[in-house]
Amino acid sequence: MGDHKDLTDEFAVDKIKDLAEHIKTCMFCTYNEYRLQSRPMSVQKIDDLGQLWFLSDRNSGQNAEITLNPMVEIFFSEPHDKFLTLHGTASISYDRETIEKLWNPVVKIWMPGGIDDPNLSVIKVIPEDGYYWNNKNGKMVAIAKMTAAFVTGKTMDDGIEGSLKL
Repeated sequence: MGDHKDLTDEFAVDKIKDLAEHIKTCMFCTYNEYRLQSRPMSVQKIDDLGQLWFLSDRNSGQNAEITLNPMVEIFFSEPHDKFLTLHGTASISYDRETIEKLWNPVVKIWMPGGIDDPNLSVIKVIPEDGYYWNNKNGKMVAIAKMTAAFVTGKTMDDGIEGSLKL
């Protein structure tokens, strides 16, 4: 079995930044009246408090669902290597200064009006807790160890995992 290390405060923030900034795209989950709703989104920024910042359309499902229930779950995954789950509270802003700081020309694919699109909004997620798993030696070593474990029948877990508390 791999190592277990729970992280709090600035150590949790460092782990969030390490994993989420590398992976970038997550499944961003909100709750509607009936169930969990998931969609891929790219994090634009992770600040020094571990807060995650996204750009979104004012008329999107996630914005409507956050307005009704601000609790969200975010899942980052890079197969065989890095995994991160976060639970937190989201809020929506239309602050133009923040939008300009977070803007990336690639966002224009989803927001055809560009940086001046009146429907452009910011979603800020304040994580409360989460869980992470990553391996010690990189993806190639992890795949090699998984293959060896399959062939030999012996566990060769190279992982480090633990809870995150902010």
